[in-house]
Amino acid sequence: MHIGIEKLLFATALCAVSAAAPSACLSAQDAMPMKQMDTTQMMAMMGTWPAASKDAAMFMMKKYGAPAAMTAEMAIWGKTGPWKRTIVYGMEFPHEFPMHHTDVMQQWIDYKAPAAMYDDLVMYDGSVVLERTSGEMSARCDKESANFLALNLANEIVTGKRTVADSRRMYGAQIMEMKAMRPAPYTEKLMFTPMMNTNDPDQSVSAAMTPAMPGMVGMPGMPAKPKAPTKP
Repeated sequence: MHIGIEKLLFATALCAVSAAAPSACLSAQDAMPMKQMDTTQMMAMMGTWPAASKDAAMFMMKKYGAPAAMTAEMAIWGKTGPWKRTIVYGMEFPHEFPMHHTDVMQQWIDYKAPAAMYDDLVMYDGSVVLERTSGEMSARCDKESANFLALNLANEIVTGKRTVADSRRMYGAQIMEMKAMRPAPYTEKLMFTPMMNTNDPDQSVSAAMTPAMPGMVGMPGMPAKPKAPTKP
């Protein structure tokens, strides 16, 4: 592929995922496929990143290899392990649950939950995000293990295994076990199988459902004028 076209495709993709870091779209024109960069250049691009972001990026590179593309604001991986995609941001999002840390790494899976569950999931963890149209769920934390934990408990809320309060307690307990170097299975992997065909394009609002203005009844695309009841 011609390098100009390849670079444009990566820039377009980075703009599409830059909602959490809007400035990334402004510099997406500087995005380069990682095969065009060496380690020195990559480290230079992370030069001003906070330590949590650098640690997350180095973890991903060690476990899954170099990112597919990178700007000065983010590094993005495509399909790796159980993840549909991963973004490590060069900025931090302070988060106090279950204890102070900063969110820097967001990871997505295909997932579909009933719309009625969305409020419960927001109450459970504000860094778990459901995207109904694309059929995705993501978790954003500082470590992959915490993202596994967040999504495992989110799934148990959706399936009715746990309440919001119970999930929050379990989250804190598993984090403490992990920090103490004791077994914490919810932090080790996804404990459920990611779904397929999860996108929900919704449905258009039919013209027949739109109240007709006076004088428009019976016109093409408008509801027909109701018939007068017949006399017995």
